[in-house]
This record gives sequence, structure tokens and C-alpha cells, in this order.
Amino acid sequence: MKNPCQSLSGQVFCGEELDIVPADIRIEGGIITAIEENRKAPQRWIVPALFNAHTHLGDTVAMDCGATGDLARLVTPPDGLKHRLLAATPRSRLIAGMRASMEGMIAGGTFGCADFREGGQNGVTALQDAASGLPFHPLIFGREGGERFGDGLGISSTRDVNDVEQQVAAAKKAGKKIAFHAGERDADDVDAALAYEPDLLIHATHATKKQLRFCADHEIPIAVCPRSNWTLGVTASSRRPPLSLMGDLGCTVYFGTDNVMFVPPDMLAELSFASTVYKQHPKSLLHAGVAGSVLAGTPFFIRKGAQANLFVIDPSGSAMRFSRDPVTSLIKRAQSGLICNNVFNL
Repeated sequence: MKNPCQSLSGQVFCGEELDIVPADIRIEGGIITAIEENRKAPQRWIVPALFNAHTHLGDTVAMDCGATGDLARLVTPPDGLKHRLLAATPRSRLIAGMRASMEGMIAGGTFGCADFREGGQNGVTALQDAASGLPFHPLIFGREGGERFGDGLGISSTRDVNDVEQQVAAAKKAGKKIAFHAGERDADDVDAALAYEPDLLIHATHATKKQLRFCADHEIPIAVCPRSNWTLGVTASSRRPPLSLMGDLGCTVYFGTDNVMFVPPDMLAELSFASTVYKQHPKSLLHAGVAGSVLAGTPFFIRKGAQANLFVIDPSGSAMRFSRDPVTSLIKRAQSGLICNNVFNL
């Protein structure tokens, strides 16, 4: 629902530069109509909403099931453990699990996600039902025929799918977005994925410099999922995924949390982990945590004329009020409990 008129006042993380400006924001019909500097604005932080650029929300029902094994045994279609658990889960429980994960993301300042949805048409409609009535925008990459009923086609590694060319051609003809898993356990499937010039590449954990330069030159965004990569044992190094190299080459980088089976879909935790392990600048991390929203339409960055999708942190009740750099503190220290208000407009 879009409020007819709303005003906010605080320290605004403005534009793609995320420069902090003490200001008053006026919102009319869900649109930011004015950002006026106000040096007396309170110390509340007004932050653009986050976007989780890669999830598997259905895996909520397999959360922390005690599974062990390699990537193929756990998550590779069609017989990975997660697929067997999903097939055995009643639809009502599947919907309840996905809705619970989305509610958790909302509480953590995340307004949308790009989800790889198993189960064909039924899987896509289950996620649509789970999101019904929530202030949340799931972009759904379907599989097994589900792409016809969602927003796009989500392909596992090209080595896992026999008829990739036909699926991609049909999806592109229908005007659907295309996303590929690639480079998660090695670089061998990246070139095959890039040959289709997808709208989104997932992981690129082991992508080569040449492959990343192709992504930069052809403006193919990459959704990295560091916590998942570490949890699944496909990296144990701050060089994988190669975030610094991606930045140097000019790649467009987004962040995702991947399988709820292993990693909670908490973008604040994901960005904090990336800050600790990969030593990236806090502004670049926050930018990547917001920028994936362009996949769903209008990006969430706060500027006049943009749709208002943002959250408000009140640092006054915690040690955060002593921060000398709110962007850095947000990345390193923020938790959902500090969020006092969400302004999300579908």
C-alpha cells in the first residue's frame, strides 16, 4: 500500500553515492517528492532498502537438517538432498516456510529478492501465494517449466541441464530474464553460461580474470554469495569470490544469501561477513546490497523522483549512537532489532 503523504527526518544515505545528508524527506503516493537539507535533523539513519539478489526460499523447510556432503549431493538437481526434501514437503508447509523467510527479510530492511524456484509451475505459484499481502517483491526465476509463470528462467550449472539452449531461447522469446549458476565450484561452466549473455550470473566464485572482464564489458551483473560459498566448502579464501578483482575490472556486483537450508537470508549479516573477510569499502558493500533491486525494476537508492523503498535505524538506544561513520557502522554492526520503520512501496 502507498501512503498518500509521509514525512521523514534524519541522516539520509543519499543516491548511489550513499553520501549522508541531514535532511527531511517528503513522500507522496509512494514517491520521494523532496529531499531538503535540515542541519537539525535527528540522528536516525534513513537507508535505502536492501535487495537479496540470490535466494532459494523453498529450502527454508530443510533448514539445518544436519546434512553433510559435497555440493552435488546436497543441492544439484534433480536428486540432491534439497530436491528430495522439497518433493516430500506438503505445499502448505512449503508456503509457510517461504513466507516466514520473507517476513524475516522484511524485518531486516530487505524489500525484495531474486529467487530460484524449484517445482515448476506449482513451485512458482507457491512462492507467489507465500508473498501475498506482504510488503515484499520476490523476483521469481522458475525451473522445470515454472519460468513461463514467473519472471525469468533460473538455470543450474550448464553441466546439470541437457536442453539449456532450447530453454534459454524459449525464455528470451517470452521476454523473460535469464540467470545462471556458474563458477561455484570451478571455472569450467562459466564460459558456457556467458555464451547466452544472461541477465544475471550467480556466484562466479572461481571465475577467471578473462571471464570477469567479459562480464564487465557486456554489463552482466554478478550475484555473489560469500557465506554460502564458505559454508559449502567451495572457498576458504578471501580471494574467492574475487571481489577486489571484480571491482578493479568494473563488474556490477550484487549480494545474495543463497540456500536458506544453510544460510539465513539476512543481508545485514551477509554484508558484515563480506566486510570482515573481503576487506571491501563499506560504501561499495552497501551499494552492492542495494543495487540488485534494479532486477525488479526501479533501484531503491534514495533520490528525488524515485519510489520510496527504505528503512530507518534509530541508533539512540545502543552504542551505535557513538558512530563517527554511519555507513561503516551499518555494515559492520547493524542488526534488524535496530530498525524502527520500514517504508516499502510495491
